[in-house]
Amino acid sequence: MQTENLTNVFKSKDLAKKVIFVLLAIAAYRLGASIPIPGINPDAIRALFRANQGGVLGFLDIFSGGALGKLSIFSLGVMPYINSSIIMSLVQGAHIFPYIERLSKEGETGRRKITQITRLFTLLLAVVQSLGLTLALNHMPVPGGMPIVYNADFSFYLTSVLSMTTGTVLIMWIGEQITERGIGNGISLIIFTGIVDRLPKAIIDMLKLVQLEEIGIISALTILALIIVIMVFVVWLETAQRKIPVQYAQRMVGRKMYGGVSTFLPLKVDQSGVIAVIFAISFLTLPYTITTFNPNSEFAHKIMTYMSHSSLLYQFVYMILIVFFCYFYNSVAINPKDLADNMKKWGGFVPGIRPGEATANYIEGVLNKITLGGALAVSAIAILPDYLRAKFNVPFYFGGTSLLIVVGVALDTIAQLEAHLLMRNYDGLYKNKKIQGRWFNVGSK
Repeated sequence: MQTENLTNVFKSKDLAKKVIFVLLAIAAYRLGASIPIPGINPDAIRALFRANQGGVLGFLDIFSGGALGKLSIFSLGVMPYINSSIIMSLVQGAHIFPYIERLSKEGETGRRKITQITRLFTLLLAVVQSLGLTLALNHMPVPGGMPIVYNADFSFYLTSVLSMTTGTVLIMWIGEQITERGIGNGISLIIFTGIVDRLPKAIIDMLKLVQLEEIGIISALTILALIIVIMVFVVWLETAQRKIPVQYAQRMVGRKMYGGVSTFLPLKVDQSGVIAVIFAISFLTLPYTITTFNPNSEFAHKIMTYMSHSSLLYQFVYMILIVFFCYFYNSVAINPKDLADNMKKWGGFVPGIRPGEATANYIEGVLNKITLGGALAVSAIAILPDYLRAKFNVPFYFGGTSLLIVVGVALDTIAQLEAHLLMRNYDGLYKNKKIQGRWFNVGSK
């Protein structure tokens, strides 16, 4: 990216306002992630997360942007909102509640009501999860025997639940404001910011380990090469398309002749982008939430053993969930029958395929095939680096899930900047090139 092309972003006052608003909103989020809950022993928290750096707590801390590791007011992050969005999407897709199904067909008015229900459900989940996390604090074993809570009375529980619940609602509001008034998807950018914020520390820690000769230079270079290869593959996967050829017949409208052109219908290999990954991660936090209410029980120990981040069962369930949400997202976002009907309406057809139902079946078949390939590729990227990390004995978290989210969100945000620049007749961020991306919104159709 050339420096002069970056100035194009600020040539448009409207676009400059959007970018500045996003930066200010992210700064407010990072500030809130640093404000701890009253009554917490910071030394005990640091010792606890240092001991569980490669476990479930360390994994969840990454997606809270480090807020969970500080037990800040933003400790729950966006997970309650994403869980609420998943449940609402599943309810709409399964047609369980007639009222929700009726709202989904009422256009903008129905969408607003569904959004309000999602917010209320987010509030309920935040209360439950914050209460579970607060109860678990007194039962978590800390190296050195330090107490996490100075005085675990009713006042502490009330303050903690209110603080974390309010923090979740505030994050949800910030995310929605970024989506409406800024660039990109707010919730995804918040997760992206939390992951990127830890990158400088990971690099510094890696350099220290190389200096202390705990990691050899060859191993460090191998890890760097693997990260670059995975990032290149993610970029390729996020921009890969299957192009279905479409031919439009000539037709007369008034005195003008229209049609007679050949084009194509682009279907992305990974249509869901990072949405399926984020949904899968959020879904996998539910067992941990259940165990927080009684972390010392035998049932909780079994769940934590079988569903630990490094277990084969966890990885298998994670892969299945990614595949499921990839297909689920496509079923919500793309309707082959509508595509076929619109093509038929405007005189379009796929060569060799009859218009109408046959075209819809053909598009659905192609979509199912490429979705399976894309979902398996995303699953491999999300799971494989964990085994490579264990093989090279990397003492910090290095996972494909983080790379998928960072690269995917970055590509989509750049694509939206490109679209705004081209609409205003400015040069793009990259001369003579365009980044192909998609607009997506967590929890919406």
